[in-house]
Amino acid sequence: MNERIEFYQKKLRLSRSLHEIYPEIVAETHEKFLEELLEKMHQDRLEKQRLRNLKAAGFGVQKTLTDYRFDDIQFPERLNRESLLDLNFLEDTQNLILYGSVGTGKTHLAIGLGVNAINQGRKAVFYRVHDLIQLLEEAKGRKLASLYKKIDDAELLILDEWGYLPLHQEGARLLFDIVSRCYEYKSIIITTNIEFSKWKGFLFDEKLTAAIVDRLVHHSHMLLFTGESYRMRNSLMK
Repeated sequence: MNERIEFYQKKLRLSRSLHEIYPEIVAETHEKFLEELLEKMHQDRLEKQRLRNLKAAGFGVQKTLTDYRFDDIQFPERLNRESLLDLNFLEDTQNLILYGSVGTGKTHLAIGLGVNAINQGRKAVFYRVHDLIQLLEEAKGRKLASLYKKIDDAELLILDEWGYLPLHQEGARLLFDIVSRCYEYKSIIITTNIEFSKWKGFLFDEKLTAAIVDRLVHHSHMLLFTGESYRMRNSLMK
């Protein structure tokens, strides 16, 4: 790259891909060249931001919904498959509760929706509930503020394995705090195999359980997963 171009690129904090972008542009006027250059640089910046958001989301293994089977999912009256895939629930700051037995595709769907949200230019974060509580308990000072900011900045919070492991009193209080911070501010997706009436079994506090249920259910859709375990259905031990 021309040294002067590289100098001003750094000064103006322009994309490092500038030297790859501008030689490909063929334009009849200076104005058209500048327009296409700025457009391509904008798209380049959006793509890099998308990749950063995917990495920061914490999905572990990214899932797509290209070949996802919805056959064994019961949808509520006010939500259908098309509306779900269009992420309309995010527009209305609504929650999703994905309820069903282990291995029926709840986490796959939750991650797939999170990936789709990020591909649309939104931010999503994924945590297993027990891992999140542990992070909150261990984080101090700036690390704790950074963790809360990461959640606050996202439009979608995915809480996986809700109720799989019991929480102590402080853990339940921290979970209530997270749900309260998100209430009517962002969408939450929960995956669980525990019905509402048994949530007290892992939260231990009846009043706290009622408060969490009240905030989650207020703007929520429940999807019921009725199929058999995908892992058992495709087990090599059969």
